[in-house]
Amino acid sequence: MMNPLTRGRWSTRALLLASIGAVSAIALAGCSSSGTASSSPSGSGGTSSPTAKQLTIGFVVGASSDPFFVAMKQGASAEASALGAKLIFQGDATTYSPATQIPILNQVLAQKPDGLALAPTDPSALQSEVAKAVAQGTAVVNVDSRVNDLSQAVSFITGDNTQGGAKAADAIAAAIGYQSGKTYQVVAGLTSATASTNVARLDGFKQQIAAKYPGIQLVATGYSQSNPTTANTNVNNWLTQYPNLAGIFAIDGTNAQGAAAALQAKGLVGKVALVGYDAYATNVDLLKKGVFTALIAQNPVEEGKEAVDTLVKYIQSGNSKAGIQAAVTLPNIVLTKSTSSGDLTKYTYPQG
Repeated sequence: MMNPLTRGRWSTRALLLASIGAVSAIALAGCSSSGTASSSPSGSGGTSSPTAKQLTIGFVVGASSDPFFVAMKQGASAEASALGAKLIFQGDATTYSPATQIPILNQVLAQKPDGLALAPTDPSALQSEVAKAVAQGTAVVNVDSRVNDLSQAVSFITGDNTQGGAKAADAIAAAIGYQSGKTYQVVAGLTSATASTNVARLDGFKQQIAAKYPGIQLVATGYSQSNPTTANTNVNNWLTQYPNLAGIFAIDGTNAQGAAAALQAKGLVGKVALVGYDAYATNVDLLKKGVFTALIAQNPVEEGKEAVDTLVKYIQSGNSKAGIQAAVTLPNIVLTKSTSSGDLTKYTYPQG
């Protein structure tokens, strides 16, 4: 039989060892719960590893209800989802203007996104906003339109706007039956006098006229801030002022909508050549009916996709531009009534 005093000493030792064991177990459990951000899926048998930080990408455009930007949002949203990024897509609903865009941009920047895809409504007014974004550590890509100085931008992704303007000149010349020695009056409807897309398209149009169709006279230009009603008013005024008007170049989709409505209302379809930009579903329907002579289709879905993809790649590489193109120019497609139904469907902008 064990001595009672000895038994007491062993009981005390056992209690002490049990207490130490319990404390150790608690400490180990605490280390296990705090040392790993995520665990392996149930039954995977794999080793857990920390999850990567979810990136936030801001995306700020001009008139967000414009079908061009609606289609761009679809491309951006799909790519952000595929890459596991959060997308904040914003823009004034109807007005394409730096006065409306800048406050919205500032609201997005206040959320400290990791990257920003910006379609600036004015190359000068938005320049300081790009600098502000970069200063707070937000990587910037310009998409569709651009600021004057792209040195702080990771990339600039857009359609070939100069080429599109030249193709529009060719389409109008063909529609009016251009003949050397004769003169023809045409007008151009734009959204903005300064947006880089509009400027490049008008430049391409003018250059092609000067080179190949000197008898075509650009007698007026007007601006709508992406408002079809304003564009419609501009065209109605031109039809009154220039009764022998031969053609209209609607430099973006909303101007195309306004011009088409004006020609239909006045019974001038087929009498005044109308070449528009942007393959909105409604514009493609009017092309099939002969209201439009031609439409210049861009690829807004791809622009949105590439903008998000470029930003995520740049940020995840530790801000390396290796493998990233400073400028990406996507070709435009000219659609006419004779374009196959398959291609018309392919290039029509998806609707939201």
